[in-house]
Amino acid sequence: MFPILILAAVFLLTAVRQVRGFRLEIWQVMCGGAAAVLLSGDMKPAQALAAIDWDVMAFLLGMFAAGQVFELSGWLAHAKFEVFKRARTGAGLLLTFVFFMGLASALLMNDTLAIIGTPVALLLARKHGVSPKALLLALAFSITVGSVMSPIGNPQNLLVAVRGELAAPFLTFFKYLAIPTLLNLGAVFLVVRYYYPEEFRAAELKQSQEPVKDKDLARLARLTAGVLVLAIGAKIVLVSLNPALDFRLTWIALAAAAPGLLLSSRRFEIMRKVDWSTLAFFAGMFALMRCVWDTGFFQELIARSGADITGLGPIIAVSVGLSQLISNVPLVALYLPVLRHAGGGTPELLALAAASTFAGNLFILGAASNVIIIQNAEKKGGETLTFAEFARAGIPLTFINAIIYWVFLKLV
Repeated sequence: MFPILILAAVFLLTAVRQVRGFRLEIWQVMCGGAAAVLLSGDMKPAQALAAIDWDVMAFLLGMFAAGQVFELSGWLAHAKFEVFKRARTGAGLLLTFVFFMGLASALLMNDTLAIIGTPVALLLARKHGVSPKALLLALAFSITVGSVMSPIGNPQNLLVAVRGELAAPFLTFFKYLAIPTLLNLGAVFLVVRYYYPEEFRAAELKQSQEPVKDKDLARLARLTAGVLVLAIGAKIVLVSLNPALDFRLTWIALAAAAPGLLLSSRRFEIMRKVDWSTLAFFAGMFALMRCVWDTGFFQELIARSGADITGLGPIIAVSVGLSQLISNVPLVALYLPVLRHAGGGTPELLALAAASTFAGNLFILGAASNVIIIQNAEKKGGETLTFAEFARAGIPLTFINAIIYWVFLKLV
């Protein structure tokens, strides 16, 4: 039971993050939890190392390095003008931001958009006098929701697409989840605007383009963007033709990092500015969640309840709840065999994919992308989102998300 108590303490400290005047960072809380189960003997060091998903770590490292190329060159800030220049009011800016980030996350993966979208959100907030908290929330919610409708939008969707043996996964996800996802992106806009009414006024915005900081590095930033687009396009085509031809997302991230790290004279600066604290958070999370998983506590809890967890409603409810406690990827890995054994069809599999994803809108720890955004915002702009600020908007939004996806999956 000790790992369960540690998990509860991690959630409590994440919510409070202020202990006798000392402010804890999220990565410190999570790594502290992992250290506690190691020191208690509930997990051996070799088990902790084996629990870490090194593919995910390499993916994040590559994307963090690519993100630094975009940021240090000034190219990302320069290019964002083309996307947002038609937004004339604060409400128009928020609407464009939510749908652009949401739709992009369906192709670039939500963690990728969390990395490169955070500096964009902070820049737009500073430039137009909008609360950074409002745009950071909009970013977190939109990339979580937007990633639902694609098998490569996030790792758990990919797991459902491959292990669930979905035929034509891109078309299947789009058929069942595109319309409710677009509606839920609209819900993100409405919820954020409701909680921050003064930030998105009708007054006309003054748009201007940021200058490029480093022309040589900007050329490599364009090359990085091109590599990302080509690699993602290749992945989409190959998976559509034959899932066996698929290749790991890690290779996309490492390929994107290559131009900056191999061709730039600022390679050491790029590596130094990589968000190592977020990587530490993920290492701690993998270790702690594996230890919690190995206790069998949550598996036994479900078994003892005797509830039928193979219907659309129960799938959504269980996925949202347990994603907060054992993370969405382990949840999907557990749930998939249950659904397949019970003869669950495509709607049930896609309910699992959708619910385990939009569960990230409930609380900060519900999605890794939330943590990436907050860590980056604290590091780059001194801005943050508290547990309460996130939950205030996230709880009603998650309820809306659940209703919309449940209705559409029932009807299709």
